[in-house]
Amino acid sequence: MVSKVYFTDFRAKLGEGMPAKLQRLIRRAGIGEIDFEGKFVAIKMHFGEPGNLAFLRPNYARAVADVVTQLGGKPFLVDCNTLYPGCRKNALEHLYTAAENGFNWITCGCPVLIGDGLKGTDDVEVPVKNGELCKTAYIGRAVMDADIFISLTHFKGHEMTGFGGCIKNIGMGCGSRAGKMHQHNTGKPVVDQDHCRGCRLCIRQCANNGIFYNEKGLAEINHDNCVGCGRCIGACNFDAIYNPNDAALVDLDCKMAEYTMAVVQDRPSFHISLVQDVSPNCDCHSENDAPILPNIGMFASFDPVAIDQACADACTKAAPLPNSQLGDNLCKCDFLDLGDPFKNSNPAVEWKAQLAHGEKIGLGTREYELITMK
Repeated sequence: MVSKVYFTDFRAKLGEGMPAKLQRLIRRAGIGEIDFEGKFVAIKMHFGEPGNLAFLRPNYARAVADVVTQLGGKPFLVDCNTLYPGCRKNALEHLYTAAENGFNWITCGCPVLIGDGLKGTDDVEVPVKNGELCKTAYIGRAVMDADIFISLTHFKGHEMTGFGGCIKNIGMGCGSRAGKMHQHNTGKPVVDQDHCRGCRLCIRQCANNGIFYNEKGLAEINHDNCVGCGRCIGACNFDAIYNPNDAALVDLDCKMAEYTMAVVQDRPSFHISLVQDVSPNCDCHSENDAPILPNIGMFASFDPVAIDQACADACTKAAPLPNSQLGDNLCKCDFLDLGDPFKNSNPAVEWKAQLAHGEKIGLGTREYELITMK
């Protein structure tokens, strides 16, 4: 079976802004085929970390929530707490962050909820259909209590999974703290002592006492405490911290696909992805580097695998931007161009695994028909 993925670019007609164009796209893609009448509708998105400005604007959330309301649904925006010690590690700080970045019931037309409760412990253990690495998944209770699930994703690069798309937004994003640990616990990083400068940037990113400094003042990883979240890898400016087990990144991708299956199985779901401000790393960072690719457009589909494949294909066809992490890498005289903007930006990633595994377990298909709307 070939899935339909609907696409429109960021060109605007006179009198029609991007939120209105997004509404037109999702209606064209068939969101109205879902029976929303009187149903609770979770709209999963990322509220951004303070200091990061690449996250999706609240205007887009309002556009989706308004359509759901017009169709008779009861929408709410939702995300779950993080493992790392940023400003979204508990529900209070998470809600303050969401408000600081413009997400509230007035701007978005619906309430904002934290899916796994005050401390990230309010979850549901959900059986995973066809799960190979995860027989069950730990998902935020508010996410699972919804009758209908919608993902609204900022499609961008990611230092561990290659890109953060629909599958990552759902699989990792809907996992409770236990669920996130479950997905991350296969591979754990190590420190190359020859490259470590003892700058202590990495320890600020560790929420689990997984890093200590030896008698030389150099970082080491305590694997008994480390949960393998990879935040320290992204924090190191000197490439001293790395994951020695490539299979661990593949396992992470596969687990995200299985967690996504746990979230969307047995209920209506719909998926929206915006490929804009394509930062090289996750929106969980307290900063966003320059985009590695130009703004491409908006995508919508009932199939989470197909929409990620379509977004990835569009990115692969796009020209890399200069003065970016990707552009800088390509300019290095000894750099091996892999013909892949995500691997060229973060060479250790294995992003195709999440799509292949998602297709294998029946989450969706990588075969799609792209339908363009002007």
